[in-house]
Amino acid sequence: MNQPEKSLSTASPDDRSEAAELLARYGELIDAGDFAGVGQLLSEAVVEGPDGTPIAQGSAEIEALYVAMTRRFEDGTPRTAHIITNIIVEVVGVDTFEMRSRFTVFQATDQFPLQPVVVGRYVDKVKRIDNRLAFVSRRMIPELWGDASAHLVHLGT
Repeated sequence: MNQPEKSLSTASPDDRSEAAELLARYGELIDAGDFAGVGQLLSEAVVEGPDGTPIAQGSAEIEALYVAMTRRFEDGTPRTAHIITNIIVEVVGVDTFEMRSRFTVFQATDQFPLQPVVVGRYVDKVKRIDNRLAFVSRRMIPELWGDASAHLVHLGT
C-alpha cells in the first residue's frame, strides 16, 4: 500500500549545521562524563522515553537522570563513544526544527572489550531561543541492545 508523501521543508544549511552541532556537543559531554553539562545543554528540553512519556525536564532533573542511569569509572567517564549519524533536520514551525538521528554507543573498559552496547534513534525538537538553537524535547529510542551491563547502572551488578 502506498502511503501519501510527506511534505518536507528542509532546514537551511546554517540551521542544519547549528542543529547538528548540538548532537556533537551532546556526544562529547556524555562521553566525558559531564552530566552537569548534559543537563545544561538540555536545560530547555523535556527528555522523553521511547513512547514519548516525559521522564525529566530542566537541568537538575536531566543531570540527575544521567547520574542515576549511567555508570562512570575511575576516570569519571562512562568509557563510551557516542556515534551520531543519519541526521535529518526539517522545519516544523517558525525557528523550530525536528531533528532525527541514529546513535551507536560503543564502550570499552579494562574488563570489557570494545563493543557496541546500544543502537537506536533520537527524535529531537530544537528551537531558536535567544539567537541560538536549543533542544526543547529529546526522545531516546533504543532499538538494538548489546551487553550494556557496564554502561547502564540498572543492568550491572
